[in-house]
Amino acid sequence: MIIMALDHVRDFFHPAAFSDDPTNMATTTPALFFTRWITHFCAPVFVFLSGTSAFLTSQKKSKKELSIFLIKRGFWLVLIELTVITLGWTFNPLYNIFLLQVIWAIGWSMIILGLLVRTSIKVIVFIGVVIVFGHNMLDYVSLPTTGFSSVLWQGLLTNDGIHINPIGNDRFIVLIYAILPWTGVMLLGYSFGYFYRNGVTQVERKKYLLIAGVSITALFIVLRLINSYGDPHPWSQQKDATFTLLSFLNTTKYPCSLMYITMTLGPAILLLIPLEKMSNKLSGILLVYGRVPFLYYVLHFYLIHTICVVLFFATGHGVSEIVDRKTPFLFRPYTFGFDLWIIYLIWLFVVVVLYFPCKRFQKYKSTHHQWWLSYV
Repeated sequence: MIIMALDHVRDFFHPAAFSDDPTNMATTTPALFFTRWITHFCAPVFVFLSGTSAFLTSQKKSKKELSIFLIKRGFWLVLIELTVITLGWTFNPLYNIFLLQVIWAIGWSMIILGLLVRTSIKVIVFIGVVIVFGHNMLDYVSLPTTGFSSVLWQGLLTNDGIHINPIGNDRFIVLIYAILPWTGVMLLGYSFGYFYRNGVTQVERKKYLLIAGVSITALFIVLRLINSYGDPHPWSQQKDATFTLLSFLNTTKYPCSLMYITMTLGPAILLLIPLEKMSNKLSGILLVYGRVPFLYYVLHFYLIHTICVVLFFATGHGVSEIVDRKTPFLFRPYTFGFDLWIIYLIWLFVVVVLYFPCKRFQKYKSTHHQWWLSYV
């Protein structure tokens, strides 16, 4: 959750956020590349562990109860993405643009998982494996590029970035996250919860996590070296060893490729081993954010965009520049931005400021049990 905010701060405050890709080998720097690359771990780990959390919930609910809860929560997240989160991104109360991003994908993935939990863990594992390991086969298939079928393929499986669909004279849906690749990640995360079920000791779990983490990481390295399947963008020799390494690590997020998923989830699973035993002041601080992720996620957009408004006026921009047709965000001109070190300072400021409302809400959740708290 903390690292995620860095990427969103970069979206608002890096001058090339809308004109270039930070992973573009021809124009990036190692510092800019890794500023983007480290945040690649956020979405897959969050989606994966959302599935794990659903499995842990299944230990306390019947299949029917869990199914209903996940479906209702999924639709709630879709609604929040279209309203509260889109507004936080754009600051446009007229909603000329709807942004369909990670919460959109998580919401629909929860709905699908909610339907599948009525089957069996074997069915869920099978479907998850097929999606995650097989959807890159579509890289070699010619699919429709126009009409409703194109929109459907883009929305479900193949969207490779920003896909804009007009829904009126001056209103657009901007599709960024294809749903099913992320559904596959959530289904595997749900299956992963099997290692945390009642009766599995910490010693046994450590062994399972070590095998899984090493195997997935090794799979990434081997398949990436082979360089023929698992990512639509093969790596290549660059001008020096550093940039060749960057090319090797430059896997595809939209839609999340097999290489992207194995690159991020393998190390993340290995990291779960020491984190399970960690109990110190730092872990206590980090848990504050992790225990109220939804609140943190919503608030950080509004705080970042508010800072953007302040700096917009502070740097001499006027009312006539609030709307820039080249960007989807109000108060964020196309060429607006600062050096990378300032972006890191803004990121740290955002994280520190949000600690206090998150801690207060965490305490509230621990002492109250209203039904709506399970949705926030």
